[in-house]
Amino acid sequence: MLKAKKIWNFVPKASEREIENLGDELQTTKNPYFLQLLISRGIKNFDQAKEFMLPQIELLHDPFLMKDMDVAVDRLSMALETGEKILIYGDYDVDGTTAVSIVYSYLSEELGADVDYYIPDRYKEGYGVSQAGVEYARDNGYTLIISLDCGIKAHERVIWCKENEIDFIVCDHHLPEGDLPEAVAVLDPKRKDCPYPFKELTGAGVGFKLLMAFAMAHELDFEPIYEKLDLLACSNAADMVPIIGENRILTYFGMKKLDENPRPGLAYLLTKAGRKSPYSITDVVFSIAPVINAAGRMDHAYGAVKLLLAQNAEEAAALAQPVLNQNIERKAVEKAITKQALEQFVKDDFLPNANSTVIFHPEWHKGVVGIVASKLQEHYYRPTIVLTLSNGHVVGSARSVKGFDIHHALEQCADLLLQFGGHTHAAGLHLEQENLPEFIQRFDQLVANSLKEKEQKAEVLIDVELPVSTLSINFQEKLINRLAPFGPGNMQPYFVSEVYLHASPTIMKDEHLKLFLGEQPELKQIEAVAFGMRNSYYEDLVDAFHQQKPFKIVYHLDINEFNGRKSVQARIVDIGE
Repeated sequence: MLKAKKIWNFVPKASEREIENLGDELQTTKNPYFLQLLISRGIKNFDQAKEFMLPQIELLHDPFLMKDMDVAVDRLSMALETGEKILIYGDYDVDGTTAVSIVYSYLSEELGADVDYYIPDRYKEGYGVSQAGVEYARDNGYTLIISLDCGIKAHERVIWCKENEIDFIVCDHHLPEGDLPEAVAVLDPKRKDCPYPFKELTGAGVGFKLLMAFAMAHELDFEPIYEKLDLLACSNAADMVPIIGENRILTYFGMKKLDENPRPGLAYLLTKAGRKSPYSITDVVFSIAPVINAAGRMDHAYGAVKLLLAQNAEEAAALAQPVLNQNIERKAVEKAITKQALEQFVKDDFLPNANSTVIFHPEWHKGVVGIVASKLQEHYYRPTIVLTLSNGHVVGSARSVKGFDIHHALEQCADLLLQFGGHTHAAGLHLEQENLPEFIQRFDQLVANSLKEKEQKAEVLIDVELPVSTLSINFQEKLINRLAPFGPGNMQPYFVSEVYLHASPTIMKDEHLKLFLGEQPELKQIEAVAFGMRNSYYEDLVDAFHQQKPFKIVYHLDINEFNGRKSVQARIVDIGE
């Protein structure tokens, strides 16, 4: 029986009049399915469609709307005028390393600043502004630190810097808790008193706005800053921020830069992965982000920053190899730990009947517990925390499900934690091992109180039901791709179609399926792939083929290119009757 693994929800269907009116306004297309996609994104007229499909960089918000921006620009200007030593301090993930690359390269290459960068060691220093980092600044004569993608909780470090005559500018996008650090300037659109109209910038986005403000104040050309938008697009894609409003504009032009003239490090990673222009957010998420993250997970993120700053193809190739090797190592470690975690889950007395998954092993690799948490969350679909031991403390990463604010839950466990931080859907935490049993119990109760249904299922939001005969290269390239870049807030459209199999399913690499489908038993229309679905669906699909029984697929579209020939391909996310 072809039973769906997810809950299928549908975007509200537009009326025939709404579709007809928008078609008349646009004139360029009368395709009702495409018009439905526009209407479901709030687009009702020509002007809205133009702004959405043709973003304008001139519509970026004035950076001086951000609280403390004027103070930050004044302090940076003074540092440059007097030749002070400036230290750019960033986190070790994609957002942090791209942010450092953006700000460091502009200050050094365009302004000739006496500037260097510092990335903390994930294992020796942990997340955020470390004591080792600020002592490095003092010992090397830096008098201004600009933190990127971190710093909003660095109260003690900022005070220490003040006492040692080092000023601090915080550029962060995480939720502040309590008072703000006593920095010269705190740039964070999420601070309560910040009137900046768009709240969902990444840390790299905040750093980018600082550079824009500096250029505005000194009447400098924006073009050298816009040249760094490919880095910002990578930050937005990897950090899973909503690709709406200002982020849509920044990501749109960043992806354009990636297509037309990417920096050597990014170009090398995309080519090495076999990706071809025009690139998509998916290409960034699967071919760039894991490699950049692997540097900080397996060793040190300096390797990633050096790659992002590479000046030519030869330099990029040399710098990429160690980082690519670290990513291979990361994959192997992650696969082994995920397998151990799944086995531990089944054997545990508490977990199978719990409301959440909190799982601990003292010898797991700290650098991959976040990825393992995501894998377990996908497998069991419930709030998940994966923990290990590091420097005498239990540390780990949390991932949530729809309807559960994991950051808020950690706030309610704050008395049991040494440190925590993050977002609604993902967070990191530290605690003493002796507090772990109580934490597991309390966290599970918070999940039980918040999520009433014990058997949770992942949801898939379907944009429109359409016949397979509609699908074509033109439908994907000329229409669907005009809605890109995709991401939270503007997800890649999901479709549902009733289909028949034209051949028995083919197994690929032991776990994936390839299907040849059509809306009639005799007429093949489309090739489809179902990744990781062999165990769930192979036998039932074989039966459906032999019985010529129709079923439904939920999927998004992709372009498959082989031997110079393009074809449209369905990427199946669920199957049902």
